[in-house]
Amino acid sequence: MITRDEAFELLKKYNKDEFHIQHALTVEAVMRWYAKELGYEDEKDYWGIVGLLHDIDFELYPDEHCLKAPELLREGGVDEDIIHAVCSHGYGITIGNGVTIDVEPVHEMEKVLFAADELTGLIWAAALMRPSRSTKDMELKSLKKKFKSKGFAAGCSREVIERGATQLGWELDKLLEMTLKAMAESEDMINQEM
Repeated sequence: MITRDEAFELLKKYNKDEFHIQHALTVEAVMRWYAKELGYEDEKDYWGIVGLLHDIDFELYPDEHCLKAPELLREGGVDEDIIHAVCSHGYGITIGNGVTIDVEPVHEMEKVLFAADELTGLIWAAALMRPSRSTKDMELKSLKKKFKSKGFAAGCSREVIERGATQLGWELDKLLEMTLKAMAESEDMINQEM
């Protein structure tokens, strides 16, 4: 399996924008947190690498997101199971060129990635509106208010987040609360790496 350092170098080969790097690090940390929380402690590195690489093609190929990723990942020597997981986070989403991604999330890890990816963007946008500019002092009720406000962070699809919770068999509040906690607990580490 590709190492974390190799994965990070591969990510940076195709992603230069600080926003995209920070998002990748955030999703990596959230995925590692979920692995531990859900009883996959021994797979946390694997979950993290999937999170780190999930948007590898987005910066350069936004209209081919999840379609271009397999090529970039194979060139980087990434295993097929990671490629499947990366592509599955776009399941059912129609991208810029009109293609709907048909790689279904099967493993619990893939379902967590699908559910948490969009949500991390919404949570981070909400954090930036706070005086502290942090997730660490954000409460669930504040996040729920932002979630219900359709005009806030309109690019973060509430439908995808809700579908993710459903795929996991969770109530939406559980997904919101757990992902917020994951981000709050990993925020300092991500800031340090940035």
